[in-house]
Amino acid sequence: MESELQTVLSALEGLWRTIRLNLGLLTLPVQLYQVAVLLGCAALAWLIMRWLGPRFEEWIRTLSGRPKWQLRWLVVLRNRLSLAIFALLAWAGSGSFAYMFTFPSRRYLLTLVATIATAWFFIRLAAQLVKNRFLRRIVIWGLTIYATLYYIGYLDETTAFLDGVAIEFGDFRLTLLAILKAIIVTGLLFFGARLLSQTASRRISTNQDISPSMRVLTVKFLQIVLYSAAFFIGLKAVGFDLTGLAVLSGAIGVGLGFGLQKVVSNLVSGVIILLDKSIKPGDVISLGDTFGWIEALGARYVSVVTRDGKEYLIPNEDLITGQVVNWSHSNEFVRLDIFFGTAYGDDPHKVRKIAIEAAQSVNRVLSFKAPVCHITGFGDSSVDYILRFWIRDPTEGLTNIRGNVYLALWDAFQEHGISIPFPQREVKMLPGSVLETAKGG
Repeated sequence: MESELQTVLSALEGLWRTIRLNLGLLTLPVQLYQVAVLLGCAALAWLIMRWLGPRFEEWIRTLSGRPKWQLRWLVVLRNRLSLAIFALLAWAGSGSFAYMFTFPSRRYLLTLVATIATAWFFIRLAAQLVKNRFLRRIVIWGLTIYATLYYIGYLDETTAFLDGVAIEFGDFRLTLLAILKAIIVTGLLFFGARLLSQTASRRISTNQDISPSMRVLTVKFLQIVLYSAAFFIGLKAVGFDLTGLAVLSGAIGVGLGFGLQKVVSNLVSGVIILLDKSIKPGDVISLGDTFGWIEALGARYVSVVTRDGKEYLIPNEDLITGQVVNWSHSNEFVRLDIFFGTAYGDDPHKVRKIAIEAAQSVNRVLSFKAPVCHITGFGDSSVDYILRFWIRDPTEGLTNIRGNVYLALWDAFQEHGISIPFPQREVKMLPGSVLETAKGG
């Protein structure tokens, strides 16, 4: 422990001596001239940005027909324009000092600041490839600190300081430098795994030779393999012993198995759904009172979108253990039934013919699977019928097609004089009874 503390103190002492030396050099006249030029460059860059910024933004607004990625990069450039202008002015100042003074030390500060400003500018541009805002900020700050330390010559001292801050458990020594390396290497590997998974997902999703459920399963399996490989390779690259990690992960897995039974059950159910192809994206299902089509298959749940725009996230376990009606499992054909009644005075042969013709006149009703109409019974007030017809687009809704067929029946019955009865009651006066009416006050 004392040796580790001595290493840290030595690194801090060397870093402080270097800083004091450089601060002392700033008091020299030639360095003060360069500082004044840099302050002038900063002020001039601010003035130029005040004039150029609004005009550049107006020019971007006129490019409404361009692709979104081009507009996005132009907005990023607009936000970093002041730094670019300052870097160009600093390089111009360094070139002017090079023309006036032969020795490079006369323009060292200008060149250093111009180099650092240029590096900061390109770091902020490259960081836009990271979509997550929080991770993007970490990347920007990490690379900015690294580039600054590298160009001012403090990288070795900083590395020694970080390597001196350590925690030891027997033969195991964990330093702050190793942690930072692990984060950086693992982050880069995760970024590469994300790019590979996105590229592979796009190719697999457009492959029509693979069923929709197998596409989802392949993409998820590929993501698990890539991200797991990135994690373990990142740890191995910085010197972590994965043997102890395997024992620890086994113990953690046992604990999680008891505490996360439902989560594990949903994950396994999701794999089963993908393998047996009972449900796939685009299928129309009914589960209880929920009727809609499968929007996406997740690792833990299935996204079902209804006709009214609601999105239900149904756990995978419910689809395995519950009764699910898949309207489009083997084919897209769906048979619908509607019930109606007509008066006893209407010819039932004529009613059946008119009902079938009315159903065939509706657009979504299939003609090659002809509708049929049957008598189901003789009711108290009407002759009862059932009309059966087929459709092949249940995603367009069931209630609306039933309503359209009912309207077609109504119009056809009105045209042919078919009446739709309603319950009626007769009141008879028995002999000798007296009917009394109440007198209103």
